[in-house]
Amino acid sequence: MKSLLKSCTVLASVFSMTTAAVAQEPLQALGAGEGALSIVAWAGYIERGETDKNFDWVTDFEKKTGCMVSVKTAATSDEMVALMNEGGFDLVTASGDASLRLVAGKRVQPINTALIPSWSTIDERLQNAPWHTKDGVHYGTPYVWGPNVLMYNTKAFGDKAPDSWNVVFEEMTLADGKSNKGRIQAYDGPIHVADAANYLMFHKPELGIKDPFELNEDQYKAALDLLRVQRTLVSRYWHDAFIQIDDFKNEGVVASGSWPFQVNLLKADQPVASVFPKEGVTGWADTTMLHAESEHPNCAYMWMEHSLSPKVQGDVSAWFGTVPSVPAACKGNALLTDEGCKNNGFENFEKIKFWKTPVSKCESQGECVPYHRWVSDYIGVIGGR
Repeated sequence: MKSLLKSCTVLASVFSMTTAAVAQEPLQALGAGEGALSIVAWAGYIERGETDKNFDWVTDFEKKTGCMVSVKTAATSDEMVALMNEGGFDLVTASGDASLRLVAGKRVQPINTALIPSWSTIDERLQNAPWHTKDGVHYGTPYVWGPNVLMYNTKAFGDKAPDSWNVVFEEMTLADGKSNKGRIQAYDGPIHVADAANYLMFHKPELGIKDPFELNEDQYKAALDLLRVQRTLVSRYWHDAFIQIDDFKNEGVVASGSWPFQVNLLKADQPVASVFPKEGVTGWADTTMLHAESEHPNCAYMWMEHSLSPKVQGDVSAWFGTVPSVPAACKGNALLTDEGCKNNGFENFEKIKFWKTPVSKCESQGECVPYHRWVSDYIGVIGGR
């Protein structure tokens, strides 16, 4: 809730995607590192071996470049936008529901791909992806991508894994004989409206939803109504991955939308698994973007190149449960293993509805409900309105 309230105060300047983003001149030549680099990132994205010594892609970078890395963890895309608006950071690992808002708000600058030697190794599905490319101009370097999975407690569900998101949207008795009420979670971010819309696409085709991020007034109302039902079942709206992990361990939570990161950490010692439900999933493809007023652009470019190395891509993907943006990372990485990319969903790219910012002038129909409405209305849903 706190993250939503904070985001609401900064959206006025960035939610309008009709704002013309004027491309400033990108860096033309790489100079000496400035000695420091600050990154706004999702939890688990920038590791230096403090959690697990096997996962460290910062220390060698610092030794090689002299650029000392500091990280500010953000729990939601709206928090990332707020932090980038405040300034003082060099890079952000932005998901698709934040990236073009940052471009429209002129908070990030175009990048010169010629200064990133490994650019050509990026998966062709991502090189010109619409969440970081505008009018042919690139505003970031692809990092990693993945799905929002349904995580569940295997003891609560018994021998049969859930095959539908209905376990988090409708009250029901589970295999353990108890109701799911009070034992599920939902994501503390307005983009969760799209998960409700994705569910309705499958179960109420008469609504005519073609894209869960592009909703007319009737479709949007139906999604909010479903979320209000979910509100009666939710024990907590989560945005902190580690709090969700604790809730599955200690607070009796048995089902929630989640990231592979939490699943991987929990299943080591908990009865936890995850599935792609029959309705499909939303997901995220994250981009390392350079702040428009970065004080350390040379270090930032060095990091973007470093982030594309097969070793880093494989290690990040093994740690977080993501898919690398560099296919070469899928082979020969001891942590990811040669089966890791397939297990994490490399072949499911076309099945994922990737996060993007809802806008009023949408492609699938004439007029859609813009993101600032999602923000204010989702706050109302969480508050019981």
